[in-house]
Amino acid sequence: MDLFLKDKVALVTGTGKQRGNGRHIALTLAVEGCHVACVDWDFEGARSVAGEIQNMGLKSLAIKVDQSDPQQVSDAVKTINGELGQVDILVNNAAVGTLGTIIKPQLPDWEKALSIDLSGPFYWTRETMGSMLERKWGRIINISSMSGVLGSFGQCGYSASKGGLIALTKTAALEGARHNVTANAVSLGSIATELFDQIRPDMQERILNSCAMQKPGQPQDVGNIVAFLASDRAAYITGANIIVDGGMNLFVY
Repeated sequence: MDLFLKDKVALVTGTGKQRGNGRHIALTLAVEGCHVACVDWDFEGARSVAGEIQNMGLKSLAIKVDQSDPQQVSDAVKTINGELGQVDILVNNAAVGTLGTIIKPQLPDWEKALSIDLSGPFYWTRETMGSMLERKWGRIINISSMSGVLGSFGQCGYSASKGGLIALTKTAALEGARHNVTANAVSLGSIATELFDQIRPDMQERILNSCAMQKPGQPQDVGNIVAFLASDRAAYITGANIIVDGGMNLFVY
């Protein structure tokens, strides 16, 4: 079987949850031949995914990182470079959801969302993109949200961060384009993760009624689009915001 990403090194953040997008992204990249650094605040969760990848005969390691801390990010990248090699594919998946309307925001929640959901991806990009530019190959894939495209009532910090992440993606695409380094965002609608399960059933129904397909996506759907964007099958795609929402955007006029 041809492997589209044989021996590439991928760094995936937010890999700790058993039914999370990050786990499926990491495993799908491994199926395509990647060695994968699994990063999460939940070290045990990340280590579990790394173990699955090692059982596939590939190299992998787990690292616990608070990505709101630029020094921890820098140290983690140095460890990855030493153990797996220079990062070829960066997937900024880790994020936190915070609640708060604009007129009644909880400032710590606002600052937490910005520091983890926007500053964190910036730190990872800053630490890995230089090597990609030097080697004339790289893929930066940022997992955003329809909240960053449409806004989301009561989630001002999360929405602002995810909207900013799309803009950061476009800037990285401009800066990397002449060096064969692409940067793309993937904006997700409702995906059947543990987080979706925590939503009240009546709210789940309301959310799915606003989706043309009337069902949530699966984490594997996210893994599949990321693997495509990481490969040379998507070599001429950069600066794009790929919508993966089951048709939610079709109901916005």
